[in-house]
Amino acid sequence: MSSSHPVQVIAVTGGKGGVGKSNVSINLSVSLANMGRRVALLDADLGLANIDVLLGLRPNRNLENVLAGECSLMDIMLTGPGGIRIIPASSGTQKMTMLGSMEHAGLIHAFSEISHQIDVLVIDTAAGISDSVVSFVRASQEVLVVVCDEPSSITDAYALIKLLSKEYDVDRFRVVANMTRSPQEGKNLFNKLNQVTDRFLDVTLQYVGSVPFDESVRKAVQRQKAVVELFPSCKAAIAIKNIAETVDRWPLPSSPRGHLEFFVERLVQGVSGQQ
Repeated sequence: MSSSHPVQVIAVTGGKGGVGKSNVSINLSVSLANMGRRVALLDADLGLANIDVLLGLRPNRNLENVLAGECSLMDIMLTGPGGIRIIPASSGTQKMTMLGSMEHAGLIHAFSEISHQIDVLVIDTAAGISDSVVSFVRASQEVLVVVCDEPSSITDAYALIKLLSKEYDVDRFRVVANMTRSPQEGKNLFNKLNQVTDRFLDVTLQYVGSVPFDESVRKAVQRQKAVVELFPSCKAAIAIKNIAETVDRWPLPSSPRGHLEFFVERLVQGVSGQQ
């Protein structure tokens, strides 16, 4: 099961809910697609999926049906804004968060089928630091941590970084400040987090940019659209496009980490180790 086509796997996470992680995932994916990358967006909130809701899509089947052997990953993929492919998870299904070895094998096979069709896999993780979140993040090549200017966001982001660093040897994190009131606030937010990690952890944090608070985002959510498509010239959309340009310059992973199968095998090993 080998593929020579490198796929960049980016986990978008945040430690806590309410920081705008799913919005960043969607709009980053659309922006990368608009730049010519073939993008798949995996809704990895396996219990409370919401990407389809945010975009007004109605999947008939989801990842649970793939794992049950009822259909292929290609069968469940939805086409979203900008031509991104969306892999919907199930909502409100507890057993999706407790996969056995047969489902793991099915997951590996399912992803190997699509590896030649995509350049970037963006993973929108659940909130918190559950086993599922940790598994997806540690299997990814890039970890994008979304924070906003409130104490619990910084505390929870630090807790996630600490866990991944100490338990799983993840040593590099990219940071996006969301819903900021000024570019300086975003930098200050990053510096706060960086100072704490510098003191206590052996990790590298890299600031990717900030997304300003913008009423257009709320309006886009209400209309179940991506803000970069509905209001392309608004402040938030421009900021996300700038972040996408930075992401586009990140080096492609080298073999074997660049293979999508490697990501899934590592994901499965992580989950198996926690059972």
